[in-house]
Amino acid sequence: MRILVVCGAGASSTFVAQRLRSAAVRSGVPLEVAAGTEDTLAGLTEPVDIVLVGPHLESAFDRVRAVASVAGSIAVLLPSDAFEDRDGSRILQLLTAARAASATE
Repeated sequence: MRILVVCGAGASSTFVAQRLRSAAVRSGVPLEVAAGTEDTLAGLTEPVDIVLVGPHLESAFDRVRAVASVAGSIAVLLPSDAFEDRDGSRILQLLTAARAASATE
């Protein structure tokens, strides 16, 4: 599964991506995780399955979701305390739930 974590400038998303990668390895979940910004999403040349959107981009979430949808991706807004998830396990659970929910739609 390919994941893109986006935030305003790319710094916060880098931390979330690193933690998510570590949690996936510990759990045996095969993930490719990249970090970036909204511009990264708009310029993707290869599709991603899920776009995780930083909570500080909540006001832009509808726009990000629309861009992700055109690319065939699911967009998920991270909870306001996402950056407190130091080991990535909660974000991995959120990701797994989003993937399962999209499979039933």
